[in-house]
Order: sequence, then structure tokens, then C-alpha cells
Amino acid sequence: MIFPPVRAAARPRLLSRIVLTPLGASLAALPGAGLAQAQTAPAAAPYVGTLAPVIVTSTRTRTDLLDTPASVNIVEGSEMRSLRPQVDLSEGLSGLPGVQVQNRQNYAQDLQISMRGFGARSSFGVRGLRLYVDGIPATMPDGQGQTSNIDLSTIDRVELLRGPFSALYGNSSGGVMQIFTRDGERPPTVGASVAAGSHGTWRYGLTANGANETGVGGLDYAVGVNRMTTDGWREHSGARRNIANAKLGLQLDDDSRLTVIANHVDIRADDPLGLTREQYENDPRQAPLAEQYDTRKTVRQTQGGVRYERRIDASNQVAAMVYAGRRATVQYLSIPAAPQQSPLHAGGVIDLEREYAGVDLRWTHDTRVGAMPLTVIGGVAYDQMKEDRKGYLNYVDTDGGPVFGERGALRRDETNRVRNLDPYVQASLAISPRWTLDGGLRYSTVRFDSNDHYIAGVNGDDSGDARYRKLLPVAALRYAPTERVNLYAAFGRGFETPTLNEISYRPDGGAGLNFALQPSTNTSVELGAKAEVAGGTLAAAVFQTRTDDEIVTAVSSGGRSSYRNAGRTRRDGVELSWEGRFAQHARAQVAYTYLNARYREDVCAPDGCSTLAIAAGNRIPGIARHAAYAALDWAPPDGWRAGIDARFLGNIPVDDANTDSAPSYVVMGAGAGYRWLTGPWRVDAFARLDNLFDRKYAGSVIVNDGNGRYFESAPGRNWSVGLAAAYAF
Repeated sequence: MIFPPVRAAARPRLLSRIVLTPLGASLAALPGAGLAQAQTAPAAAPYVGTLAPVIVTSTRTRTDLLDTPASVNIVEGSEMRSLRPQVDLSEGLSGLPGVQVQNRQNYAQDLQISMRGFGARSSFGVRGLRLYVDGIPATMPDGQGQTSNIDLSTIDRVELLRGPFSALYGNSSGGVMQIFTRDGERPPTVGASVAAGSHGTWRYGLTANGANETGVGGLDYAVGVNRMTTDGWREHSGARRNIANAKLGLQLDDDSRLTVIANHVDIRADDPLGLTREQYENDPRQAPLAEQYDTRKTVRQTQGGVRYERRIDASNQVAAMVYAGRRATVQYLSIPAAPQQSPLHAGGVIDLEREYAGVDLRWTHDTRVGAMPLTVIGGVAYDQMKEDRKGYLNYVDTDGGPVFGERGALRRDETNRVRNLDPYVQASLAISPRWTLDGGLRYSTVRFDSNDHYIAGVNGDDSGDARYRKLLPVAALRYAPTERVNLYAAFGRGFETPTLNEISYRPDGGAGLNFALQPSTNTSVELGAKAEVAGGTLAAAVFQTRTDDEIVTAVSSGGRSSYRNAGRTRRDGVELSWEGRFAQHARAQVAYTYLNARYREDVCAPDGCSTLAIAAGNRIPGIARHAAYAALDWAPPDGWRAGIDARFLGNIPVDDANTDSAPSYVVMGAGAGYRWLTGPWRVDAFARLDNLFDRKYAGSVIVNDGNGRYFESAPGRNWSVGLAAAYAF
């Protein structure tokens, strides 16, 4: 079903490499139900011409991409897979302004992803931004997310929203990332792929995609399974990961569609931990503590969801999404035996079982105020998570002393619950063909409850609860001086609660949850411009975010981190990007980010204000001040293909005191391949080299590590090759 756009946008456009259709976009009310619907622009089209408008729904109102009053990027799955091994998201998201993707080379801790500096402090998983996969949150109600269940081989597109409008999605500060897997389509197709690379890396998978018919009663499906194994660049960094995805769509009638989604991931990964400066300089591949303690992590997650979309009439649409899942995690940490002798210590093995579920309901109404088109959106989101958390000693006693890497006695047992209830409303008013006013409100309530079951001696009852509430307003004004230039100003207030992991440990080492940790609140303003220039899209944004009660890492040691509030901070930034096609089959992409992220006030040390833990003016750790990217690709529909890219990242402070930093670096990569199209067959082969000049650099840092093990080293020159074949019936 195709719904009429909110506002007519029939003016011609220069060819963009992204063409978005309104199918599904108009009902993309749910967080994750659709920022836009994307497909690849025809490769054989001339590099200058006219196309239908690019329609996006990043702010939940469907608008032309050029007209959207926010910083938005869309990366097509086909581009992420082109000439790449398809192992993780860092392969395809490095070229986006305002987005910092750090590959830890550590599958036990996930990628380190930040937007405009939010999320850079995370020692594992993804923090500070909200993630969705096919409409199902990959970010839990407390704000902690992960990318481990995302399979690049089945991605249709990735959509990223930064800045003030991210407040419309609730508990996040940096932005929103939505991943959509491919829908089933005709003709039915089956495919297989295999890739190999340096350090014993292998990835192989199977896909099936198809539809029985179009129209009412039409059933479409998309299924994919993938396995990745690696010995790892560093010592003690081997991993294996199995992923399975399935999506089933049913057109119930002319106005209704039902989509069923299922996903499973199974991971076993060694954790090489961080290195001190001396260790990093002497041997960046070593992992001495990791081998001593046999640090590792296992994850098993299964989830599913159902999305229902219906057009009631020409002016009203409804959508509903419900999901549920379970995630089990066991992690062995590098904590010595002596600290664990304290009766208040939670042990060196974390054992978590999480059950989560949620629902999102939305109604969209199109009307007019006089001659001005108005879209009003109302909805409510509810999510819940139950966590059974246990802690054990990470050793067993023997006659020869403690043996590490073995589960010992129980030291922690509690049940934690997090719930959020977020009603929201927003509107978009087209004041005139050149002026548009957008606004919205979200009232977010997040509640934490903890019930302690481990009460022994001096280890008393550490149960407790906390509730956080915040009204989140957003507003934007857009002006189009010409048909190919748009200017906008946006404002928003957001907040970020502590996660369960962040309140799980107190900085003083005492028992119980860290309920003294308060949510951070921020105010963001952004001025932006977008224009069609030289066959592509030029975008620029200037922004500032002021944050109160910034949540920062207090101590990170042995794979465990504690957190505290650190007063006021400010992030000032500039983002510039251009991407487009030229010479028919050539495309280029350039991006630059300047981000000055600093503390605005002194923060006392834990032992009092005679010394400072953080001095006003210090840079916020984990954030590069400068980042740049450039890529050039030759991508005809068949035959030879090639590409080259370069990435620069400025130095990154490793702690709040700014005592050290990971040096700046430039790395380059290049790939070439060949595509055969013959009858029903399509075959792709590629070869790629990364870090062409064998640069030594730290791929990421562990912020505020208590033992000075800040550095996570990146591999030198490395190769990958792959082959994929698909047959269309």
C-alpha cells in the first residue's frame, strides 16, 4: 500500500544515490518502524537527471530528504556489503559526519559507537543513542544497547538521526540508529556467500528471499543465517558468532499489512582486555591478564516481534508493534582473588538473564488549518525488562592456590526491573511552500526496582528503587530560499538515565546499587543547511549541546565499571558532508566533523575537594576533536568494480584528567571485485586490503580504566576476500 505524502513535493531533483519510496514510510510511527524506505538508485542511470522526491520520516513526519529539519544519513545495505567481508557495522558507518565507530577488535565488548560524543564513555555495548532492528529495540528501557544481533548480509538500509530530534525517541542523548533488513520480493532468490580474512577470520551464510504474489493475500519472506569465526588480531581474542534472521510479510487487504520478525544470535568470545601505554608500545597484540584470568563472554539472545499497519481512510493511519525477547550473558572478569574476599564484593563472574518486551501504538492524522496542511501524530511506547543478576567468584581454591577462569561461590543474587512509559505527540505545519514548523513533546518515565536475594552477615539487604521523569520538547523551523536549498533551526531537550549496568556498582566499592547516580539532562540547538550541489547532496550543521549531571566513568577495572555525575559539560560542533555520483558509474563521499567536548566546571576527587578529579576545561574522554573521511568508488551494474577510502581521526583523551591520549591516525583501505550477471545467476567476487600502509594505532580506548589499561590496539595491514552467488527462480 502506498499512501499520499504529507506534503506535495513534486519538484525535480538531481540524481541522488538514495531513492526512497513511501511504502511503509507513512506508517513508520513506531521507533524503528521506519525512518524511510530505501532502494538503490538504478546504476545505469545518467549522473544528472530528475527523479521522484526522496522521502524520509526521521522526525516521524514524511518529508523530502532535503526538507527534513534535522541531521539525517541513510546508508544502503548494498553499499555496506560492496567489496567488504560483512563482519560488523564498522565497515560501513565510518564515513558519516558526527558518528564515531570504533572497532575494539573485541567481540566480547561489541563496537564502540558514539554520536556527537554521546556514548564514547561506554566500556562495552552501545550507550547514549537508541538502536532499533526492524522495529524491535536493540536498546533496552534503561538505555543500554548492543549491535551483536545485526547481520550485514541481510541489511536493506541503516538510518541515522542526530541532534535535537532524537529526544522524540526518549531515553537517549546522541541520536537514533535504525537498521532494516530486506523485505521479500519477486522473483524468489536463494544465495550463498563466503569470506575469509587475516587472523583466521571466516564468514559464511545463506539467504532466501521471495514473494508468492502482489496485492491482497500476498506473502513475502526474507531469511538469512550467518556464521563468523576468528582467531583474533590480538592474543586471546578469538570469537565465534551465529546469527539467524527471518521476516514474513502479509498483505491482509488493500489497507492493512502484517509483518512478523524473528532473530537469534549466539556468541562466544574471548576478551583480550586493554593495554597500558607501555604494553601497547612494546607489543600491541599481547593480552597477559586476559590469558591469566581466561576472560571471556557468552551471549544467547532470541527475540521476535509483530508489526501491524492500517490506513483507516485518506486522513488517518494507525500502527502497532509488539515484541518480546530473552538474552542470557555470562562474563568472566580479570579481578584478583584478594578484593573478592570482602563480604561486600560481587565476585568476578557476571551471570545475567534478561527477559524484555514492549509495545508501541501510534495514530497519524492529516488535516488542514485553513490552507495550511497539518499532520498530527500521537502515540505511546511501553517497554519493560526483568533481569536476574548473579555474581560468582572467578576462581576455585586448590592446594596449589586459586585457579582462575572457573566459576566459584555465589556472591550476588538479585532481580532488577526497568520499565518506561512514554506518551508522545507531535505536529508538522506547512505554513507556506517555503516555511514549515515542526514541534513535539514526549513525557518519559523510567522506573528501576531492585530486589536483593543475597543477604548474609554484613552483606545486608541492598534492595531499592528509583524513578525518573522528564518532559522532552522539540521544535524546528525550516525555510527554503530556493527549490534546491533548505535552511533550518532546531531545538530540543533530552535526558539520559543511568543503565542497570551503570548503577550496578558503587564507586566506593560498597554493596548495593548506585542509586545516587542521577540522570543527565541536555539542551541542544542546531542550525543546518542542505543543498543539491554538483550532482549530489551537500549538508552542513552547526550545533551545541549543554548537559547537566553528565554521567561519567568513575573507575573501570577488570571489565567492571562504576559511574558518577560530573556536573556540566558542553559540546560544540560542526558537521560537513557531500555525496553524489559523477561520470555515470562513479560516486564519491566526503565528510568532516569538528567536536569540541569539554567539562564546564571542576569536579572534586572522591576523597574531597583538596584535589580535583576533573578540572573545568578538560576534554571529555573518548571523543576525537577532528574526524574526516573520503571515499571514491567505481560501481557499474556488472563487470569490474573498485573503491578506495581514507579515514582520519584526531587524538582521543583516555581519562577525565587528560593525562594521556590515543594518538591521531590516518588509515586507508582499497578493494576490487568483479560481478557476473548471466541469466538467473549473479556472482560477486572481491579482494580487499585495509590499513594499506600498516599504520600502528589504537582502534579504541577504555575510558578511565583504573589500572591505566586504556588502549585497545587495532590490526596492521590485513586482507579479506569473498565470493557470493545468488540464483533467481
